[in-house]
Amino acid sequence: MQHEMIFAGFGGQGVLLIGKMIAYAGLNSGKEVSWLPSYGPEMRGGTANCTVVVADEPVGSPVVASPWAVVAMNLPSLDKFEPTVAPGGVLVINTSLINRPAVRTDVRVVNVAANEICNELGNPKGANMVTVGCFVGATEVVPVQQMEDLIRETFAAKPKLIDVNVECFRRGLEVGRAQKAV
Repeated sequence: MQHEMIFAGFGGQGVLLIGKMIAYAGLNSGKEVSWLPSYGPEMRGGTANCTVVVADEPVGSPVVASPWAVVAMNLPSLDKFEPTVAPGGVLVINTSLINRPAVRTDVRVVNVAANEICNELGNPKGANMVTVGCFVGATEVVPVQQMEDLIRETFAAKPKLIDVNVECFRRGLEVGRAQKAV
């Protein structure tokens, strides 16, 4: 089994981080993985995306033309990557920043108001954690415990951020699990 994913948004949203976390969670659970970042020259506000492959066998190529899943954190990312999702795949949409529904009817759409949720939890920079939680809840692509362990490890140097980021992840997880059967 091979899962090919694209995480996309603008610089500063943490899409490269959540893609890397999915890759590490796959690796830590015994899978073969690849992580390929792509971003514009801007430090913040430019485009950013990464391709992640989590597989049972060695990954032949990190380049993906028709991913099983796309996580779109902003409208330009949805516009660019929605057409590429494989039929029957998964499309996660951050409805906080995307003001249109998915056009595709041959993919499973999972909506999450990531920015509203992270603001409610007092962590305005935590939309990426909400979104990746939603993605994991809806797909079970990697083990939840691996992700929570990685959040603790990622924010170990800033202990005040650990619990609030775990909480953002868990709230997203609930939203994703609620849409799993949809």
